[in-house]
Amino acid sequence: MEGVGGLTIAVLGLGFVGLTTALGFADKGNTVRAFDIDIDRSHEIANRRIPFLEPGLPEALDRTLGRTFFVERNPAMAVQNCEIVFICVGTPGLPDGSADLAYLFSAIESIADSVSQDCLFVVKSTIPPGTLSGRITPYVRKKGLSNPVAVNPEFLREGKCWDDFIFPDRIVCGVTEETAKTALAKLYEPFNAPVHFVEPNTAEFIKYLSNSLLATLISFSNEMALLAETIGTIDVSSAFRILHEDKRLAGAGINTYIYPGCGYGGYCLPKDTSALSSLASSRGFDTRILNETITLNNNMAKLTARRIESNTKKKSDKIGILGLSFKPESDDVRDSPAAKIIACLINDGYTGIYAYDPVASDAFRDTYGLDITYCTTKEDLCNYCDTLAVITAWSEFHEIKKAYPQKIICDCRYCLRDGVPGV
Repeated sequence: MEGVGGLTIAVLGLGFVGLTTALGFADKGNTVRAFDIDIDRSHEIANRRIPFLEPGLPEALDRTLGRTFFVERNPAMAVQNCEIVFICVGTPGLPDGSADLAYLFSAIESIADSVSQDCLFVVKSTIPPGTLSGRITPYVRKKGLSNPVAVNPEFLREGKCWDDFIFPDRIVCGVTEETAKTALAKLYEPFNAPVHFVEPNTAEFIKYLSNSLLATLISFSNEMALLAETIGTIDVSSAFRILHEDKRLAGAGINTYIYPGCGYGGYCLPKDTSALSSLASSRGFDTRILNETITLNNNMAKLTARRIESNTKKKSDKIGILGLSFKPESDDVRDSPAAKIIACLINDGYTGIYAYDPVASDAFRDTYGLDITYCTTKEDLCNYCDTLAVITAWSEFHEIKKAYPQKIICDCRYCLRDGVPGV
């Protein structure tokens, strides 16, 4: 039976953001009809399987599927009689760094002949400032649609998507029409979080402001770690852990971004920082700090590979890569630092490269096709390889130093300290 008393919502796109959004609203008693262009992904979800690792989503799917959440065969069925349609498709980077809006326009095109004229269009995809007013709304009007249009950026962390959606610290809605404000205020009322209604440009900018700050913190931390290594005799992990005790930072989730590693990866930070830099350049503005953030991050793979190589004796040494996902507790390998580091090692003539990840090995193999050997357990890898490099800070790697004291270990995530986990 469909939800009673809530809104009727359509969600287009069932990736991390779309599926979390759909299940979150369904769990609050709204009727949600969802569609994804990937037939295999839709089939998995309809059969109660989450197609990626994300805590909380399997249970939410079990609670809502067939009750308040429905996977539709086409977008026309998804938007039938809906009051709000959320567009949650990807906006990947183009070669020049700008955001590719093709999937957004395609999604709008797919429902133009089926959606009612009073349905609110909400773009949850990440789009550069000025996009809703300058490109999306004109496109909707060009299709002969008078629907209200809004933007509602997400602030979800992979591995914590469900908690971030159900217990948001803030909700940002870019609106220009009162009908859109009223509908979104009603929708988000059960979440008991501050809802900020701002101009669309401001809403879009807030999302990029957030991701650019996080990326800058990561690159700053990496630069400071490189400096510490250059100076020598500095315990980098201790320095950063003690920094986190500053009462202005203590207990803040942002601490995980103020810590060195192999550079930021994943789907969001690389493309969003590049998109903002590209937008700034198109307006004649030089984002010097942001550009240096991007440049350093682009260099981190080569710098990390050199660090690993400095711990080998010869190029025939067997190198064990521990971790392939871009972050722990995730199976996402998009823009994974591990792929770039391995590519650098291969390019430098190292042929005996072995890799292990708790959940992401298959996805990594299918995505990158690198000429390396995959191990099924960390024990196999650690026993066989001469040099071990921790690339992703999975908790099961924290005791590697203690378990294999005779091995040469390159702690590229600064998560090991005499066998004791760091951060």
